[in-house]
Amino acid sequence: MDNTQKGVLYTALAYLLWGILPSYWRAVSSFNDYEILFHRIIWSFVFMIIVLAVTKKLSPLVKETKSLFKRKREFIALIIASIVITFNWGIFIWAVNNNHVLQASLGYYINPLMSIALGFLFLKERFTRTETLAILLAAIGVLYMTFSVGTFPIVSVTLALSFALYGLMKKVVNINALYSITLETFFILPIAFLGIALLTTDQKTYFGNNFESFLILFSGIVTAIPLILFSAGAKRIPLSLVGLLQYISPTLILLQGVFMFGEPFTLTHAITFSCIWSGLIIYSLSKWMQYKKSIKIKL
Repeated sequence: MDNTQKGVLYTALAYLLWGILPSYWRAVSSFNDYEILFHRIIWSFVFMIIVLAVTKKLSPLVKETKSLFKRKREFIALIIASIVITFNWGIFIWAVNNNHVLQASLGYYINPLMSIALGFLFLKERFTRTETLAILLAAIGVLYMTFSVGTFPIVSVTLALSFALYGLMKKVVNINALYSITLETFFILPIAFLGIALLTTDQKTYFGNNFESFLILFSGIVTAIPLILFSAGAKRIPLSLVGLLQYISPTLILLQGVFMFGEPFTLTHAITFSCIWSGLIIYSLSKWMQYKKSIKIKL
């Protein structure tokens, strides 16, 4: 297996694991959404520390952290990234456990186009014609759902916007991906511990002598493993290929929402998703053709 094949395998596995996360969150849904989020933060940090200790990267992490404190712009960006990804995790967990899985799926389909929009607004990146068309189609889909159902798909847009903003912050920070996720969870760790303490004091915690309490211990693993795989895979393959593979995740989320959790897929959903899928196909084909042209030029 060559380097590119490994990259495809690792990246596809990462998106596959992200795609089946709704089933895991449903399995621990006896916990309230806040408690699930707090446990996810705590056990993600614990697991990352174990990974770094086993790979003998704890000392480099300490050095990198000290260096990061001196780079104020990057340090602030990483703190913002930590807050934004925590918010994203919380919204996703709430969506899954409150019968909004289709909206969550829609959010992650929209995400690449939201990232383009943020790049235009904050990084002064220009839209190509195909990107403009793709964004317009996505906007039409969202507006159609809003006027048909009478409710703005706030979950979808919030998930897409928060993850796009997270990606924007990560562009500012020049740090190893493993160190980044460790520090992101570390920054928010005090809030997670405080939340667990308050729930325990008020006797509202579900954590105890039950199977779901055992399952929740794996929340760190299911969070960190896809990130590690993605970090290993994405650097081995072109960004255009990463862009194509990323649709594995929302597709699996959509399928679980319809076939496992019984959420209705109405005509409104079909039209909305069709608009967004059309935009994504146009955008993805454009990026793939650009990649092919760049390969020919190099040859």
